[in-house]
Amino acid sequence: DLLTACDVYRAKAYYVEEVPNSADEFFAFIAYECDLFEEGSIANLTASIIGNVFGFKAVKALRLEDMRIPYAYLKGFIGPAAGVIVERERLDVFGRPLLGATVKPKLGLSGKNYGRVVYEGLKGGLDFLKDDENINSQPFMRWRERFLYVMEGVNKSAARTGSVKGSYLNVTAATMEEMYDRAAFAKEIGSVIIMIDLIIGYTAIQTIAYWSRKNDMILHLHRAGHSTYTRQKTHGIN
Repeated sequence: DLLTACDVYRAKAYYVEEVPNSADEFFAFIAYECDLFEEGSIANLTASIIGNVFGFKAVKALRLEDMRIPYAYLKGFIGPAAGVIVERERLDVFGRPLLGATVKPKLGLSGKNYGRVVYEGLKGGLDFLKDDENINSQPFMRWRERFLYVMEGVNKSAARTGSVKGSYLNVTAATMEEMYDRAAFAKEIGSVIIMIDLIIGYTAIQTIAYWSRKNDMILHLHRAGHSTYTRQKTHGIN
């Protein structure tokens, strides 16, 4: 009877120990039933693990130090299909670190000058360049203009050097529909990699990861915003 199953589904704090050399701080080891979480949903998982509990008045502070996820639940998260190995294969770079950089200044350049920076950097020996987290589609440089000039720089530098080159195109936008449009255009003009920002949220991240797998695109996630909940040593996430 699920109406009386609270003993099964409640979280269980099975071990507590003091934090060494810290007064009034403790490590709490807590177990949750997998059935409490929707399969393949980071949003639902985090709603319980780092959700409202972090705002409870009963505790001064909470910090998630570690989390162990059973394989039966973990396999529901497929993520993007391509990782660093595939990136090396597509850039044809092995036996050394990949050399990359971020375009600077990241704000204020016109599309043409932005593409010129990409070309000069790749021609000078970089394997790839990337957009920064807050380059989206501003009045001084709309996204379509940036994409076209960047890919022009990528193709010219590849022809000049004889090496495969690349650039991470940031498709972060205000809506999922707009991100789909930008990602599809990036693929259409020959890019093999796109990027998104962490601040778009877990569901949007998973959605673009599915799109990238379906469309055989490498996906880069910029960690923009993570320090808002990871920087403090007594509250947030390790």
